[in-house]
Amino acid sequence: MNAQLISYYEAIEKASGEMLDAARTGDWDEVCKLEGACALLIAQLKHASGTQQLAGDELPLKTQLMQRILLNDAEIRQLAEPWLDELGRQMGGSKPTLH
Repeated sequence: MNAQLISYYEAIEKASGEMLDAARTGDWDEVCKLEGACALLIAQLKHASGTQQLAGDELPLKTQLMQRILLNDAEIRQLAEPWLDELGRQMGGSKPTLH
């Protein structure tokens, strides 16, 4: 098992869950902070995956983690939409993007 690559997926999934918790409570500063942490983890994962590969028996775990990350992301985006609309109105009509 390639523990390093799996640990990146697990860390990204954990951070995305924390982002979702923060979004549910309306703590958008925390969401943005955690988004930065996710971006760093994703960059590290991309770098590590250039020299390492997951074994076939690790792919189901990767798939589960990715599905949870995507579900978290979808809910965060749904929760952020009203906040982004309000922020856009306050900024004069431009709508910022949340990555």
